[in-house]
Amino acid sequence: MTENQPVDTPTPMTTSIMDSIKGFVGKILSSWTVRITLLAIVLLGVGIFAFFWQHYVAELGMKMWTNSSGARPIECVLKDTNNDNYVSCSALLGDQVVPLECSSSLFNLGCRVNYGSAVPNVKASRGN
Repeated sequence: MTENQPVDTPTPMTTSIMDSIKGFVGKILSSWTVRITLLAIVLLGVGIFAFFWQHYVAELGMKMWTNSSGARPIECVLKDTNNDNYVSCSALLGDQVVPLECSSSLFNLGCRVNYGSAVPNVKASRGN
């Protein structure tokens, strides 16, 4: 660095602006009601995010499954209702609605087709 180049030092104008902003924020945060309100807002946000977490992950898995299968995603329910770490979803493949179970875990993204407890009757569909 040569002797003629200016050194980046804060000017008195920027220093006073920063000090006034810090003082203003400090005054606001010194009130206990503001602190309690901010804490409540953060806790509410975390709670909402935690409630919808399974839905977000299942939709991500459903979109991955539909992209690879050529189907169109429809919708996923909000929560895993039977605690098997899968959320019920549905997709449209051609003209048929495909029932899916999409994982609610980031470590197991994807979906599986849910035929329910009934197995399709192959003989009846052949016309025998």
